Amino acid sequence: MPTTTSIVGLGDVLLVTMQGELRDDDALTLQEKLTTRVAETSSPGVLIDISGLEVVDSFLARTLHDIAGACALLAARTVVVGMRPEVAITLVELGLTLPGLETALTVAGGLSLLGSSGPR
Repeated sequence: MPTTTSIVGLGDVLLVTMQGELRDDDALTLQEKLTTRVAETSSPGVLIDISGLEVVDSFLARTLHDIAGACALLAARTVVVGMRPEVAITLVELGLTLPGLETALTVAGGLSLLGSSGPR
């Protein structure tokens, strides 16, 4: 299945959605595009919805962590939402607990963590 990613504004927050299998080069391209968009929009928060991904490997997990770090340097908080239970189990089994990376079960939960109500 081809990868589809999008970055859309949701109020003052950026919402990233991913569908399909995200290859390593796709993840790096997303990191570049997202950090550029955060800088351009001065967005205070980013939600990364991974509910459309079947697999999150160690490279993608580290890239998500790196995205959150880069966004933090640009004054934006990042919350990963929509993690499937099997993905969480796999990450723990790989020893990738990703300290400092905030998570929420849903987009609404992520917006709540960011203190945003979404579109106005």
